[in-house]
Amino acid sequence: MTETLPAASGEAAFEAAADMAALTSYAFELGDLIKHSAIAAEYAYWKERVDRNGDAQQLIREFARAKEQFADCERFGRFHPDYNEALDRVYAVETRLNAIEPVRRFKDAEAAVDQLLHEVSLTIARSVSETIKVPDNDPNPKAKGCGGGGSCSCGSGGCG
Repeated sequence: MTETLPAASGEAAFEAAADMAALTSYAFELGDLIKHSAIAAEYAYWKERVDRNGDAQQLIREFARAKEQFADCERFGRFHPDYNEALDRVYAVETRLNAIEPVRRFKDAEAAVDQLLHEVSLTIARSVSETIKVPDNDPNPKAKGCGGGGSCSCGSGGCG
């Protein structure tokens, strides 16, 4: 026998809308707390320093051009005659850019804000369920679940 959920009554729909409004309000409050935190202030300070640094701005533009040229070469893969030269130029400009202190400090502050936001998202998600996926910006994620050495309930036998 197939069971279905009862139709939402007008009162239940109103309560759901009120719950959503309250959750949205709390989300804005949490956003304000994060926005006014020391971590966010550090981020904003170094972002402004980068924005006002002429050398950094010139290298940011040069880096964008180098990436664009590399993207043109990348369409054809490593067999493009300028592929390695274009890639080396991207790395060279990036190295020069990272040598500027405000840029380095901004990247560190940006990573700290990203980590904070990930931890907040993870805390919220885990309060709902341990199995909710929470994305992050880690370029080398720690694999969990199916085939990644973690544990899940898929039954494939490929999990930890």
